[in-house]
Amino acid sequence: MNESSTSPPPAARPADRVPPNQAMILLRGGAGAIFGAYLGYLAFWWLASQGFYGMMIIGAAAGLLSGLAARGKSTTLGILCVIIALAASIFAEWKVFPFIKDKSLQFFLTHLHQVMPVHLLMIGLGAAAAYWFGQGR
Repeated sequence: MNESSTSPPPAARPADRVPPNQAMILLRGGAGAIFGAYLGYLAFWWLASQGFYGMMIIGAAAGLLSGLAARGKSTTLGILCVIIALAASIFAEWKVFPFIKDKSLQFFLTHLHQVMPVHLLMIGLGAAAAYWFGQGR
């Protein structure tokens, strides 16, 4: 009797699994991050109209939706979420709280260092949340 025919097949090793397609993870996660940043911007705008400040919502929503949509884990996706969250947060800060002297985006970007420190802190914490949640599962 042949010994190889009676033994069970070898268990699948992690090396035998097909790696997830990183391009699809980035595509799905990037789309989720953009949609999450948009929803976060709407929530931030509504809160600001009610007299509250919720800047971290933009980054957290971008990261959460990105991580859910990605269906995989990627550090590169986390970095992409940080970029999207920073851009959306700075845009939201400019739209809701522009400088009185000049309301243009160019002036705002060149004088970003003059934004209230607590606002910059909240933008940074939102970006950190975007990285944390945006890496996926």
